Amino acid sequence: MAESFTFQAEIRQLLYTLVHSLYTEREIFLRELISNASDALNRMQFELLTNRDVRDVDAQLAIEIEANEEAGTLTIRDTGVGMTRQELIENLGTISKSGVRAFLEQAKSTNGQLATDLIGQFGVGFYSIFMVADEVVVNTLSYQPDSQAYRWISRGEESYEIEDSDKDIRGTEVVLKLKDDAKDFLKEYTLRKIIQTHSNYIAFPIYIGESEEPANARQAIWRRSASEVSDEDYHNFYRALTMDFEAPLAHIHTSTDAPVQYYALLYLPAKAERSMFSLRKEPGLQLYARKVLIQDYCTDLLPEYLYFVQGAVDSEDLPLNVSRETVQANKLMAGLKKAISGRILRYLNDLAKNDVEKYAAFWAEFGPFLKQGMIADPDNRDRLQALLRFYSTRSEDSLTSLQDYVERMQEVENQQEIYYVLGDSKSVASHSPHLDPFRERGIEVLYFTETVDSFLINSLFEFNGHKLRNVDDESLDLSEIGSSQEPEAANEPLEEDSLEGVRSRFADILGDRVQSVRISKVLTGNNPARLVSPEGTLDRHTQRVYRMLERDYEVPRKILELNPRHTLMYNLANLMQADAENPLVEVTVEQIYENALLLDGLHPNPAEMVSRIQALMEAATGRHSD
Repeated sequence: MAESFTFQAEIRQLLYTLVHSLYTEREIFLRELISNASDALNRMQFELLTNRDVRDVDAQLAIEIEANEEAGTLTIRDTGVGMTRQELIENLGTISKSGVRAFLEQAKSTNGQLATDLIGQFGVGFYSIFMVADEVVVNTLSYQPDSQAYRWISRGEESYEIEDSDKDIRGTEVVLKLKDDAKDFLKEYTLRKIIQTHSNYIAFPIYIGESEEPANARQAIWRRSASEVSDEDYHNFYRALTMDFEAPLAHIHTSTDAPVQYYALLYLPAKAERSMFSLRKEPGLQLYARKVLIQDYCTDLLPEYLYFVQGAVDSEDLPLNVSRETVQANKLMAGLKKAISGRILRYLNDLAKNDVEKYAAFWAEFGPFLKQGMIADPDNRDRLQALLRFYSTRSEDSLTSLQDYVERMQEVENQQEIYYVLGDSKSVASHSPHLDPFRERGIEVLYFTETVDSFLINSLFEFNGHKLRNVDDESLDLSEIGSSQEPEAANEPLEEDSLEGVRSRFADILGDRVQSVRISKVLTGNNPARLVSPEGTLDRHTQRVYRMLERDYEVPRKILELNPRHTLMYNLANLMQADAENPLVEVTVEQIYENALLLDGLHPNPAEMVSRIQALMEAATGRHSD
């Protein structure tokens, strides 16, 4: 005779939410039932290791799914440990109040559109059946030899019933009477697709109908020994995961038990930009708990700057159907994130040391991401510093590391700092007027040419005790560093009176656009002038970024330094002496200033210079427009 029980208040509220809310992925009910069956089989397998005195001792440990379209029922059965009457009440009639409460709060915050992983995360997985079923019958028989079979019946309302059952095979079967709008779950194609998506790596075979072949792969590639997996296997899994038909640049197959247990198979794509055919349009790794997919795009496993990494992570420590407090979950996920991020950075460090060519290919695609990491991840800053690569005045065709730079700078007398120059590209940086005195003294300068470099500078203050210094610093003094080799054809400095006249004219014409005009102590070569940043100027890099992003840009007020040896200084002095009001003087001063802005990547609109350049060309060719 059936005995009626009333659900605890928390479950009644939960059932109402499940039945009356709108869901976009109802298929997860099958994932949850298969996970429950797998748990029961795992417990049975463990019991059999030490106890053979059990019911149906030789029964295959397996899961069967049977669809009856005529009756509109879907049955999921297993040969696991089964349940006693008391276990039925404890497992299906009650649940942790905190787990239900956390689930309901999260459900409200998503306005009914529940993420795929919420149901399993808060221990309410079994009840997801009421998203698709009008009635559920659970038949179960415990593995204990003297146990009795019972039947649990519920329609998702306020109560449930338990009665004796005639089941005579160990395990549990769940029979769902599907809603009219859920009959698609009776189709074998649909069932196979759900299993391959969510439960493909369950350790036990899952049979559908009369098929003798399991619908699941069972052995996850990431849980196999790396020595057993071929390159073709790795590529096939990557292709199936991403639909990227270009082979990945590299893969990381790893597992560990401490400080947190996990298995992982991670890929570095060949290109930063995803193909239009890519299956994975969003960032995030696949997250498995004991080989059950619980989140397809988990962004909690990696810092944002590593979101380009593809792959899967599987942990035995993540309980799929055990209620846990949010703090506990966050602590575990934080541990996974730290371990996985560290493993990726260690791999990249090894790759940089052992395969320079492959690392250069990686850097060309993903270098800006690691620079972003320097800004956003102070805990890993030392690791990331070692991975940074730049072009430089001594390494224009190949990338150099900061360590390589430091080793080479030992060859330069008295050099203690690492120098860099900002530019819009390698070509622009290499033509910077700031480089003249460095080349003359044999001092290497790094090229910082990407937008993110202007932010990177605020995190990369020093490396191995050597400070980084911009070549446009106002107080730059190279007199004691290296051995200056003055160009053979260099002019003598313009005499002091004439030079002061030129300097004064520059200051009058440019006015407030510059902080001051002064004679350079370092320029001797082909560039007539350079712009240097006044000490304490904090926004010089930010303004450059604003210009590149076309956002509220203002030309920064810098110090203009004039090269006292340059031919243009001589020519201007002569022009001013012959005719102080000659219009060519102002045109030339303006052009020298704007050339300096252009070379520093600071000119707001280079097209404005065209008319002035044309005027200078007309003057140079001896023709003047009326």
